Amino acid sequence: MSDRPHTPLLDQIARPADLKHLSDAQLTQVAQELRSETISAVSETGGHLGAGLGVVELTVALHAVFDTPRDKLIWDVSHQCYPHKILTERRDRIRTLRTKDGLSGFTKRSESPYDPFGAAHSSTSISAALGFSVARDLGGIIPEGNGDAIAVIGDGSMSAGMAFEAMNNAGHLNKRMFVILNDNEMSIAPPVGALSSYLSRLYAEQPFQDLKAAAKGAVSLLPSPFREGAKRAKDMLKGMAVGGTLFEALGFSYLGPIDGHDMDQLLPVLRTVKERATGPVLIHVLTKKGKGYAPAEAADDKGHATAKFDMVTGKQKKAPSNAPSYTSVFGKTLVDLAAKDDKICAVTAAMPDGTGLNLMAERYPSRTFDVGIAEQHGVTFAAALAAGGMKPFCAMYSTFLQRGYDQVVHDVAIQRLPVKFAIDRAGLVGADGATHAGSFDIGFMTNLPGMVVMAAADEAELAHMVKTAADYNEGPIAFRYPRGEGVGVDLPEVPEALEIGKGRIVTKGARVAILSFGTRLTEVQNAAEALAAKGITPTIADARFAKPLDRDMILDLAANHEAFITIEEGAVGGFGSHVAQLLADEGVFDHGLKFRSMVLPDTFIDQASPADMYESAAMNAPQIETKVLEVLGIATIGEKRA
Repeated sequence: MSDRPHTPLLDQIARPADLKHLSDAQLTQVAQELRSETISAVSETGGHLGAGLGVVELTVALHAVFDTPRDKLIWDVSHQCYPHKILTERRDRIRTLRTKDGLSGFTKRSESPYDPFGAAHSSTSISAALGFSVARDLGGIIPEGNGDAIAVIGDGSMSAGMAFEAMNNAGHLNKRMFVILNDNEMSIAPPVGALSSYLSRLYAEQPFQDLKAAAKGAVSLLPSPFREGAKRAKDMLKGMAVGGTLFEALGFSYLGPIDGHDMDQLLPVLRTVKERATGPVLIHVLTKKGKGYAPAEAADDKGHATAKFDMVTGKQKKAPSNAPSYTSVFGKTLVDLAAKDDKICAVTAAMPDGTGLNLMAERYPSRTFDVGIAEQHGVTFAAALAAGGMKPFCAMYSTFLQRGYDQVVHDVAIQRLPVKFAIDRAGLVGADGATHAGSFDIGFMTNLPGMVVMAAADEAELAHMVKTAADYNEGPIAFRYPRGEGVGVDLPEVPEALEIGKGRIVTKGARVAILSFGTRLTEVQNAAEALAAKGITPTIADARFAKPLDRDMILDLAANHEAFITIEEGAVGGFGSHVAQLLADEGVFDHGLKFRSMVLPDTFIDQASPADMYESAAMNAPQIETKVLEVLGIATIGEKRA
């Protein structure tokens, strides 16, 4: 405990209501102590550091001015909520962040009444704040009461269409609500696009004030016939350049920009709007991601997501890697292929590093596009790149691709456009928990006519699949791979394109066939070793493709084994369901084949290590072994004695 920071004032804060007894100077001190406590906690747990450090003063000010949990404080994405959790009766558990049975790294309704709305994906907060505001005015009843709703949204999240849809609706309904635009010039990657440029221009006050004055003066010098045209031009200029007009056009009262690290600015503004607001208000707050912790401030990503680290130096304590990550294998393979094919290009949505496209962006910046937090746009943009004769790789996490699903259907699949979907973070992902688990993409992609769907069993297979996707031009194609390191196999010097719809037999055996789709193959092989000691040698096959299925291989396995088990890192309705459909259509079940499908359970699995999560899902080697013994009618291991 001796290395814990000295936090005498914070120690007196058990809940947000305790802040109301403090002076403004004391609130400033609480913020300093809260920053130290946040750094200390994350050094032990790892997690999202920079975003929380950027909103420490804002967090204290909001809880001091508003009355949570009656007032609804909604954090967009919510990876910046660690200081909020410390202030809201969870300080004693803050060092369990992102661990099994510990605090979530995001807001979570089931965890605390101070988390009125869960999040982990971006750009949902304004919609939620509007919903709470309307529920309040309609007389909705909840235990904490219904007060004001405050959405805190970053400038990166503000680039998503959903944020503007919500603001447009809020302006139309004219409900009292508050949006804090937390403008730190970063989402995860530096935000891109015209909106960020617009917000950046608001900083440079002096030149624009001069510009306004010059424009106003110049208009008066013009002959009257020209004045109207000049006025229209000036209004357009003002709309592009001067604070708040964009938001006011959507029906919001605009205040700012103000310094989000200065309590002397934050507290009076928040108190004023709480006292006087009648409709929707947007407060534009400038903050610095990683504020107050030099190693985070110095990092390119401002300490966005870190492993455990040394508090003094900021050096992260990452275990040495024995194998490259799947993400890096994808990124490197794509760069190598792009060197030989100038039609290959790449699209991602605010995750160039997370998807491995930073390598492509460094080497081929003109062919790499980060569209910001805008998955819907990213998918349709990729569709038109394909229609225009390019070979676009659309690289998104499985859980983020969900946000662009209508575009996958409407703009890509129906038109049979050869977009190549690189689906990262497939399966269970560990500390980020259910919000980031890639559980559903096998199902939602294999349902689409003409979509080719692959999953890599190891990092060498992934390299081959990147090449397969690059060469395939008949329509859309997708390949999925998990977070984390590969299994340590040798990578091919030159990846080869796989034959579409063809799997491979890994081990020939008897009685039971196990058909694996994706990286559970290693666990299947571990289970087979244990089964061999019991005299059972399963046939092991790697499907490679969930669509089109390898009909000949599957029917041959069914014909020559008494039992058949499929396994995949996805929810029910995916690969196993397609295999079962094929077997049913071919009448295989009419002759007594024993069939089982191992899929993720019908529940959202909370954060833990990936191994623990797959244990919960009953998909590790011991459970695979048990499944084989069960289907063959052999007594299970560890059976209780009579």
